Amino acid sequence: MKKKGSRSERELFHLLWKHFGPCVRSAGSGSTTKPSPDLLASNGSRTLAIECKSTKAKKLYFPLKEIDELLLFSNSFNAEAWLAVRFDNKGWYFIQAKNLTKSKGDSFSISYPELLKDGLIFEEFIGKYRQKRL
Repeated sequence: MKKKGSRSERELFHLLWKHFGPCVRSAGSGSTTKPSPDLLASNGSRTLAIECKSTKAKKLYFPLKEIDELLLFSNSFNAEAWLAVRFDNKGWYFIQAKNLTKSKGDSFSISYPELLKDGLIFEEFIGKYRQKRL
């Protein structure tokens, strides 16, 4: 599972470098005592702190601590806090951490149908265009 996550992070890293701006990958994020997003990217006018997830499940859960640390880092770095989720064979979807739904217990959750409704695809995320929602 760790190998799949690292591969997905590298995939998004290269997409951001090519279409958005400079990007750094924090290898080992989550294994340190300090808050650290998976990716940090900037195009000069926007700075993005991104936590990446890749799954074949229909729903993802994020521990409260993980989201709190992403928001803490983002606030101290003056960056936007985003979650990048890649469901197998569906591509990347993005949602701001502050827009996650709290689930039972101490976690947040997001499903593929929720991302279709409330999330952004890559081109929207980087500001290339804005899709009209029904």
